[in-house]
Amino acid sequence: MIASAPHKVVNELTDSTSPRRVQAIVGLRLLEMIRDQDLPGEILDAEDPTQTMPRRLGLSDVVDRQIRTYQRDVKKGVRLADTEVMDLFRLVIRRPDGDEVFYGAGRLLAAMDHPGGWTRVMPQRIQYAVARARLKRRLKRLFGRRLGGFGRGPFTVEGRGLVFIESDPGGEACDFLTGFCREILEQTGTGAVRVKHTLCQSRGDEQCRWEGAYIDEPAEELPSTTSSAERVEAGEW
Repeated sequence: MIASAPHKVVNELTDSTSPRRVQAIVGLRLLEMIRDQDLPGEILDAEDPTQTMPRRLGLSDVVDRQIRTYQRDVKKGVRLADTEVMDLFRLVIRRPDGDEVFYGAGRLLAAMDHPGGWTRVMPQRIQYAVARARLKRRLKRLFGRRLGGFGRGPFTVEGRGLVFIESDPGGEACDFLTGFCREILEQTGTGAVRVKHTLCQSRGDEQCRWEGAYIDEPAEELPSTTSSAERVEAGEW
């Protein structure tokens, strides 16, 4: 039954013995995205969606309690174990809209670090440099370690066996970093942004790669994913 999944996840979280390095805000944003995705499109004035739509996981009492727990953890500076975060990612993967949840959570987490407006008037090469620095700093702060590196190109992110990818053999979790990269670029520079996930370990590539760029045409008109045979060894952040 659907109600058993969150109970299982919450129980597994409390049993974790791995190092607690990940900021609680990561878990909070993932569960908030699940809750928001499960809200009905239209709610009548007298309707309580937690009662009228009990089968929606995001509106369950278990998820609501866990959100409130993470909210307290964020205020206290509590960090989560890798296994706890991976359990949450697996919970999202089981959803048909998992890619949207990952993408939205990535954008929300990247949006927490606002740069000064001065970057928007700088040359584009400076904007890319600032965006790379912000990505490196923000991910390290969130996950408590260096993740991946940068490849050739103005904004090329690469990594192998990243913590949020190890839990997903299908590759949906990669949308987390797609959204993260896009938000970083949009806040740092001006104009439309394109982010392509050009290599993916779930497709048999030896590493994952995201290529971001400022473009003239609207980003939504371009494909979000392409394939590439090129391999560039990732530099460690």
